[in-house]
Amino acid sequence: MTRARGTDGSLLSSLPWTLTALAVAALPHVPYLPIWITAASIGCALWRIVIEKRRMPVPPAWFRGGLALGGFATVFTTYGTISGVGPGTALLAIMASLKLLEARKRRDQFVLLFIAIFLNMSALLREQYVWSLPYLLLSLVVTMAAWLRMSAPAGQPARQTMRVAARFVGYALPLAVAMWVFFPRIATPFWSVPIDTSSGVTGLSDTMSPGDITSLSQSDRVAFRVRFDAELPAPRDRYWRALVLHRFNGRTWSGSSPVPDNQFRERTEFLGDPLDYEITLEPTRTQRLMSLDVPESWDLERTHVSRTNTLWHELPVDQRSVYRVRSYAQYRLDTELSDFGKSWYLGLPDGRNPKARALARSMRSDAQSDRDYARQVLEMFRLEPYHYTLQPPALGANPVDAFLFNTRRGFCEHYASAFAVLMRAAGIPARVVLGYQGGEINPLGDYLIVRQADAHAWTEVWLDGSGWERIDPTAAVAPERIESGMSGAALDGAGAVWGLNTPSRLAYRLGMAWDALNASWNELVLAYGPENQKRFMKWLGFENPDWQRLLFTLIGTVAVLVTIVHVLLILRFRPPPHDRARRYYERFVRRTGIEPRAAETPLEFERRIGETVDPGAASRITRAYLDARYGDGGETALAELRLAVRKFRRHAPA
Repeated sequence: MTRARGTDGSLLSSLPWTLTALAVAALPHVPYLPIWITAASIGCALWRIVIEKRRMPVPPAWFRGGLALGGFATVFTTYGTISGVGPGTALLAIMASLKLLEARKRRDQFVLLFIAIFLNMSALLREQYVWSLPYLLLSLVVTMAAWLRMSAPAGQPARQTMRVAARFVGYALPLAVAMWVFFPRIATPFWSVPIDTSSGVTGLSDTMSPGDITSLSQSDRVAFRVRFDAELPAPRDRYWRALVLHRFNGRTWSGSSPVPDNQFRERTEFLGDPLDYEITLEPTRTQRLMSLDVPESWDLERTHVSRTNTLWHELPVDQRSVYRVRSYAQYRLDTELSDFGKSWYLGLPDGRNPKARALARSMRSDAQSDRDYARQVLEMFRLEPYHYTLQPPALGANPVDAFLFNTRRGFCEHYASAFAVLMRAAGIPARVVLGYQGGEINPLGDYLIVRQADAHAWTEVWLDGSGWERIDPTAAVAPERIESGMSGAALDGAGAVWGLNTPSRLAYRLGMAWDALNASWNELVLAYGPENQKRFMKWLGFENPDWQRLLFTLIGTVAVLVTIVHVLLILRFRPPPHDRARRYYERFVRRTGIEPRAAETPLEFERRIGETVDPGAASRITRAYLDARYGDGGETALAELRLAVRKFRRHAPA
C-alpha cells in the first residue's frame, strides 16, 4: 500500500497559529542570526501555507535530508562550531523550518510548538532585559493558544482561545515564582553555555598595550551600579580599582594571577571616614571585582584581597552579583617596602625606549626629591603640547619614545604607561592600575552608573615614607576627563544638533528613567543568586538557610499553591447548583427506579414510564415541575410539586 504524500487540508485552520507561535518565539533571535536563516525560515513558512491550501504533496525525504545537511554545514561554516547560544539557536531555527515542510498530522505541530518553547528559553541565555519577562509570557500565551487551537471547535473566537491560554499560564505563574525564589541557588552552574559576542566593547583586559591601539570606540554598556549609604564621594575620589599591572616588556604591561593576602590590614593605614556602598556588578566572566581605593571589608563570600589591594572572587563572575564594600579614600599603603618588593616595580627591558630613559635621568638630576620629580613630569604633560584623544596615531617599536617625543597624542593608557616608565627609569617604583573612573549619577534612583566607557588607567608610585600614592597623569592633560567622566559627556551637546536644548534634556531623562527601571530589575531579579537568596531567607526567619531547608520550604510552598489552584479549578468548573424544583424532580426520578436517557426531556420521560408507574401522578409531578422551574407558578407550583413527590409511590402494573 502506497503512503499518500499529499496533504488533506486538515491543518489549514491551526497552521497559522503554529506559525505565529514560532515567529514570536524566534523574533528575539533575529538580530543575532545570519540573514540567510531568517530568509529561509520565512520562505519555508510561506511554502508550507501554499502546500496546505493547494493540497500539494510535501517535499520528498531525500530533498528535506539534503536541506538539513546543507543547513548544518552552513551553520558550522558560519560560526566555526555547533556549540554555544548562537549556533544552537541557528540550528533550532533551521530544525523548525524543515519540520514545517514535513508536517502532516497534529503530532507534527506538537513538535513545532515544543521547538517554539525551546526558542523562548534559549533567548534568556543571551540577555535578560527588563522586557524579557513580559515578552516571554506573551510568547508562552501565544504558544499555548496555538496548542489549544488544534482541538478547538469550529467557529470558536480567537479571543476566547487567547483568554483560556492566558488563564492556563496564569495558573502556572505562582508555581514558577515559588521555584525561582526557593530553589537552592549554587555559585557554580551545573553546566556552562558558551555565549557568543558579536562585537567587542570598551572595557578592561588583562594586559595594556598603548602602542597597539589606534582608536578607542566608546560603549555605553553598564559595567556596574553603585548605591552609597551617605553622600557620593567627589569625582576625584571615584577611582574603581580592578587590577594592577607591574610587568613591562617595552610595549605591553601585564600582571600576575591574584593570591590572597591575609596581612593587608597590617600593611594598610586607613585614614579619614569610611565609604560604605553596594555594588551591582554586571557579568565580567573574570575573577575581578570592583571597589574604590582602597577596600577594607566586604560581604561577598569566597572573595579575597590581593597583594595589590584589588578584590577578586574565587570563581569567574558569570552572573550579576550584588555585594557591599567599605573603602577609604585616604590611606597609607605599604610605607615599608623591601628591596625585593621594589624590584618588582622597577624593571624595564634593556634597549627599549632609550630617549625616555635619558629624559628621566636628566629630569631626576634636576629635581630635589622623588616627589618633586613626579611633579615636574606632570607639569611637562600639562604645559607642553600633549593632547588627549581617543584616536591616537600608531606607535613604532619604542612606543613610549614615540609618544613622548613625536605624536604626543593619546588617552589614559598612553599617559599612564609613559609616566610609569619615566618613574622607573629614575629609580622610583611604579605600577599601572586599571579600573574605572567617575560615573554618572542617576537622580531618579539616587545611584551611580559606571559604564564601560568609564574604563581608565592611572599610575601608583612608591615614595619613601608615604608608600603607594595614586598619580593620574591624565588629570594633568585632560582634567575634564576626571571631573566630568566619559559617560557624563555622552549626551553633552546632543541638543545642539537640533538647535535646541529640549531634546538633550528629554533624552537624558528618558535614559535615566529606563536605567532606573533596569537597575531595579537587576537588583531584585537578575542578581538573585546564592548570597541574595540567603539574605531573603534570613529575612523570612531562617537563621541557617541551607539547601535542605530551602528544598523543604519549596516542597511545602508548591504543595500549598497546587492545592489553591486545584480548589480554584474545582470552584470554577463545578456544576451549577440545583434549585429546589430540580431537587424534588430528581427525588421523583429516583423513586421510579428508571434511569433517564441522555438529552431526554421531562415530557418524554413521562410518556416513557407511563405504563410502569401511576400515569396520573407522573403527569401531575411533571406539570408542577415545569411550571415551578420554567413557568409562572412560583411558590404555589413548588408546594404542589413537593406534595406530589411526597405522596408518590411506584405503581406496579396490573
